[in-house]
Amino acid sequence: MKLSDRLLGVRGDMTATDDVLELANELKAAGRPFALVTVVRCVSPTSAKPGAKALVEADGSIHGWIGGGCAQPAVVKAAKDAIRDGQPRLIRISPGQEEVEEGVVDFGMACHSGGTLDIFVDPIVKKPALLVLGSSPLAQALTALASRVGFYVIAGFPGANKEMFPDADDVLDGIEWAGTLGAPPGFVVVATQGKRDESGLESALATGAHYIAFVASRRKWDKLRQYLKERDHDEQRVDAIVAPAGVEIGAATPEEIALSVLAGVVKARREGQGVMPDVIMSDGEDLDRSVDPVCGMSVDPKSAEHRSEYTGITYYFCCAGCKHSFEKDPEPYISGVEQTR
Repeated sequence: MKLSDRLLGVRGDMTATDDVLELANELKAAGRPFALVTVVRCVSPTSAKPGAKALVEADGSIHGWIGGGCAQPAVVKAAKDAIRDGQPRLIRISPGQEEVEEGVVDFGMACHSGGTLDIFVDPIVKKPALLVLGSSPLAQALTALASRVGFYVIAGFPGANKEMFPDADDVLDGIEWAGTLGAPPGFVVVATQGKRDESGLESALATGAHYIAFVASRRKWDKLRQYLKERDHDEQRVDAIVAPAGVEIGAATPEEIALSVLAGVVKARREGQGVMPDVIMSDGEDLDRSVDPVCGMSVDPKSAEHRSEYTGITYYFCCAGCKHSFEKDPEPYISGVEQTR
């Protein structure tokens, strides 16, 4: 049966779907990141049907129904990854009997009921915020370019106005970050070009941004770096400032230099720098999670319903099926698995 024909079949509980979409609108209005997940294909037996929807927040909270057992941990993991990098993905949850097409992320589930679910994971995140400090022609060109490639652009400098920066989402009449504009920007470019360079750099550091770039020659930066350190700014944060800013393309005009600088910002964004504070997850977020030795899924020991002890070690499982398989013959499952006592 064609996928389009499947989608014309059972659509699931429309009331539940409406609730999920209503919550999505609320989170979007509040600027909170989430992923909307939708079942697009199934091969019986499965508990979820095509069209079923759920919403996963950045902390892994799930609202809605897209299947139980091993399906939910797989969906939560894929959703959190999608929220981190901003990229949608199509995942397959199956017992590994089907050929996986290119572009599909496969989650082979030993504890699955035997059916297959294809689920589309679509992250909804705020535009990354870029603060441009300066009133130079380069700063003006940079705000125009950045707004066209998906950044929420804030321009700031004493005397700045909307006429000077028509493409900026917000304009600050000053060089210091205004907390009233919301969460601090993840990216800052100091394009003061000889006018209040010191103030611009100190203001950039004060934002707490993860990525700061300074448009200047290497010689000028060497002097200002020493100045910042003598002002007792954190040496590691000062040394992390990207200067000279941009990617080397032989740029000469303000517009070309702005393109070079923006390329550096985009590269940093795609490498995970400058991630918005409400999307950042601790490097140790999974340290208190165990691995289901049967299916390989992460399981939170604090909330795990299924657990079993073997040779004095506690193992945690995502479902009763995995626990049953383990208890019948534990030895094949414990080799190479990180054990949680």
